[in-house]
Amino acid sequence: MFYDTRDNSRTLPHDPFKAIVAPRPIGWITSISAMGTINLAPYSYFNGVLSRPNLVMFSSEGYKDSVRNIEETGEFVCNLATWDLRDAMNATSAPLPYGVNEMERAGLTPAPSKLVKPPRVSASPAALECKLLQVIALKDLNGKPLDGHTVIGQVIGVHVDDRFVKDGRLDTAAMKPIARCGYDEYAVVERMFRMTRPTS
Repeated sequence: MFYDTRDNSRTLPHDPFKAIVAPRPIGWITSISAMGTINLAPYSYFNGVLSRPNLVMFSSEGYKDSVRNIEETGEFVCNLATWDLRDAMNATSAPLPYGVNEMERAGLTPAPSKLVKPPRVSASPAALECKLLQVIALKDLNGKPLDGHTVIGQVIGVHVDDRFVKDGRLDTAAMKPIARCGYDEYAVVERMFRMTRPTS
């Protein structure tokens, strides 16, 4: 099977794009408005983009509250979404009116951040405190503006639950992070394997 995305020749009833680009880490983003209103929302177009310094990005389909808040204040927090927090994460994805505190509505306890104003999710085993570098308004091949925005931030603070540190390494599988796949499907990381990068 092959189809050209430009001419709507897809024969499948559901777009397989998200099932192919999978699994995708979930950026569970805490932001705060200039007026002090807290927002918490999950984004599956999320990833790390550089390690020196630590940079992260997430993309929003639509100019959502997270993007608005981050542009206003220049700060956000990426909380790790895990198996134990899956229902709360899903609850925070509801399309609520601007100004509603999703963290409170999902029954989550906020924890103060050290270097930024937005709080982190207390129950999350890891969180990244970030400062905004840029917001990119996306365009298509023809230069036509899209209803999408990519936020890039620099990590300035890292929270890690010491229970998941073993021999100086963070035990990812023990935290059981969840990831987004296609449609309404998710994955959970429970097993790891190692491969050493070739030196030549």
